[in-house]
Parts: sequence; C-alpha cells; structure tokens
Amino acid sequence: MQKSDRNQKDLALRLLESNGFISVLVVILGFLAGTILVLLVGRNPGNMYKAILQALSGYNMDNGKMNVRYVFETFNYAVPYILCGLSMGFAERVGLFNIGGEGQYIMGMTVAEVFALLGPQVPGLHWFACLVLATLAGALWGGVVGVLKAKYEVSEVVGTIMLNYTALYLSRIICLRLPGANTYKTANYPETATLFNSLFDKWTNHSMLNNGLFFMFFCVLLYWFVMEKTSLGYGMRATGFNREAARASGIPVTRSIALSMAIAGAFAGLAGGIVALGSFRYGRVISGMDNYGFDGIAVALVGNCHALGTMVAGYLFGLLKNAQPLMQSRNIPKEITFIIQGLIVVFIALRSGVVLIRQNLEKRRLAKEIASE
Repeated sequence: MQKSDRNQKDLALRLLESNGFISVLVVILGFLAGTILVLLVGRNPGNMYKAILQALSGYNMDNGKMNVRYVFETFNYAVPYILCGLSMGFAERVGLFNIGGEGQYIMGMTVAEVFALLGPQVPGLHWFACLVLATLAGALWGGVVGVLKAKYEVSEVVGTIMLNYTALYLSRIICLRLPGANTYKTANYPETATLFNSLFDKWTNHSMLNNGLFFMFFCVLLYWFVMEKTSLGYGMRATGFNREAARASGIPVTRSIALSMAIAGAFAGLAGGIVALGSFRYGRVISGMDNYGFDGIAVALVGNCHALGTMVAGYLFGLLKNAQPLMQSRNIPKEITFIIQGLIVVFIALRSGVVLIRQNLEKRRLAKEIASE
C-alpha cells in the first residue's frame, strides 16, 4: 500500500512538472468555467459544444449535415493567432515581453495594403512582395524597441505599448490617402495582390483559407529550427535564462536582444499582411485594433512559448473565434469565448501556484523517506 501511494505521488509530481500537462489542465478548467457560466445565464451548454464541434469537424449535430468549410475557416482564423503567438514566444525565450505585437501587426498590415494598391501588378510576385514588405515593416517596428532595450535599457514594455498607438494612428493617416479611401476602406485590391488560392476555394467549399497557411507552417518550422537547433538560438535562450552569465560566456547579449525583437516583430508583421490580403478584398482604414497581437500573448503562454505548443494553442483560439457565430445561432452569447480565453490566461498565470504545490509535495515525500529510514 505504501509503495502504491508513493507511485501515485511520484506520478502526480511528474505531471505537475510537465508544462504540457499544465497547459492542457488550464484549457480544461477554462472550458469547465465557461460551461458553468452558460448554465448560470440559463442557457444549454450543450449548444456551446455543438458549435465548437461544428467549427472543429464541420459536422452539424442539429441537422446531421457536413460542411468542410467550417473546418478550414478555423485554420484561416488560427493563422494570425499562431504567428502573433510566435512573436510573443520568440521574445519571451530571450527574456523580453513583447506586448507590441499589435503595433507590429498593424504596420505589417498597412505596408501590405499600400503596396497592394500602389505596387506593380505582376502575377505571382505582387502578393509575395506585399508579404515580404509586411514582414520587414514588422521587423523594423520591433527592432527599434530591441535596439533601445539593448543599448539604453529602455523598457520594452513601455516602448512597445507606445508604439502600438503610434502604429494605429499612423496607419489611419496613411490609409486615408490611398486610392478610393474613405473612413472605413480603400478601393479593392487588384487580383494580383490577393492571397486567394483557387484550389483551396474548390476543396474547402469556398472558405477564406489562403496562401498565408503555407507561410504560417514555414514560420513554425523556422521558429523551432532557429531556437532549438542553431547557435543563434542557443545564445538567445542563454540570454533569457541569465543575461549576465550569457555575457560572461562571450554571448553577444546586445545583439541577441535587438535581433530577437526584430524577429518577433517580423512574425507579427507577416500576420498583418496575411490578414490584410487574405481575409479582405480591400484595404481597411482601421479605427481600432484587431487584438491579434494582444491575443498572441495568451497563445504563447498557453503554448509554453514553444513552436508546436504555440501552434496548437493558436489553433484553439482560432477554433473559438470560428465558433462564435455558430454559438449565436444556438442562443449562446458569443462573448463566452472571450471569457474562456481570459480564464485560460488567468489559470496559466497561476502556474506559480502549481510550482509551490509541487515543491510542497516534494518536501513531504522527502520527509517521509527520511522518517522511514
């Protein structure tokens, strides 16, 4: 019996030591809390899960029909979440907090719109050039903060927050001067600038899934390879663990900080370009933020700032976004998805409490082993 108890406690300790287990646990807790809230407002939580199932599989339990468009719309919604999650995660692995993903996203979106409407309309190259320029714009917007942090110890949190608002209003000033612009939108893009994929349109029953999907998968692989398999990534991770120790070991800490913010900004800028050219047929004159950059913080935290985990977490957030209108059609408030996302972040923030529980269990186990001897 004592051996069985010890094995159970060892298993509990191993689970609590697993960041992956903690992420799964907090997601389950978030959905459980969402279920309770739906019950409290007098609605049927089964309808919430029916909507999520339809967004996940395309199957409508109410009429027994299947529509694959919902499946691929979830992937389309997930793309900017994943890229902005990579943006936050890359900076976090270097010990930085990139709360400026939204500004970097906006600058990428703005540059993509400008070049889409004013650039040369070369088939196959026009949209690709737009995305490249969007990525560079995001890298520049993030790199400025990185340089200020590395050379002058300017807080990246303050710097990125201020640049978020700078990006928002600068975007409005620029886009209002584009062809056909009014206070909401510009003229339609030329066909050469859109990310439309005719095969996707045919295979996915006219979903909005587009060529941006390929760039997202490439970025996930690039993130993993750079961070886990290169000396550059090793230096960045070492900087994140202990900046002074990394500097004493000969690692160029200043370069790591500046470069990490530029790369983080590039991911968010690319997300802006993909949303601009993939989800819309015209340029938007935004009056507020899309919040993909802010939600990317939650995505990165849920995914433990690792490539695969961030991709899975981003897919979860895309799934919830796609399920919103399906919930409304079933008399479930769409705001419940925001509540679930928020609760997941709150539970993730309580991870330090799990660490304390783990340490307490370990102390008790050691005390019993000493007593038994």
